[in-house]
Amino acid sequence: MIPFDFSDFPLEAAGGDYAIGFESEEIDFDLGEAREKALTEWIFAVVAGEGKGIYAVTFIFCNDDYVYELNKTHLQHDTLTDVITFPYSENPVEGDIFISVDRVRENAATFGVSFEQELYRVMIHGILHLCGYGDSDEAAKVAMRGKEDAALSQLPAAAVNG
Repeated sequence: MIPFDFSDFPLEAAGGDYAIGFESEEIDFDLGEAREKALTEWIFAVVAGEGKGIYAVTFIFCNDDYVYELNKTHLQHDTLTDVITFPYSENPVEGDIFISVDRVRENAATFGVSFEQELYRVMIHGILHLCGYGDSDEAAKVAMRGKEDAALSQLPAAAVNG
């Protein structure tokens, strides 16, 4: 895990709620309290490593149909995808990250990794988008994958074993 003093970036936003939220839409999906706490601390550390703070980030876990409709309606992409990120502010980071649990599950099987490993990669991918990283060309994709790998190497055991 990244050695970091979290007192510089409080885990609570102005309203008293966690600045990182976990919701679900049209599916029943729950990470569990211990895993949410570990992932929240990890995400704060990754974002701090980028020289940024977090104002508010919400992960919305949903199904393929929900993400497909978002992709089609808001991005004019007629394809399935695992994650869509809507950034509102880059520093402090603020945005919504929609994740298709269906896609994550299928991609995990395709890539021969655990569901959790693929889920955390997709989650940090969305966070990196909120930090300003893109993946629209091959060089950007390689850079993004390097950032993902670096972040995943610092994932706390509590997130994996939570």
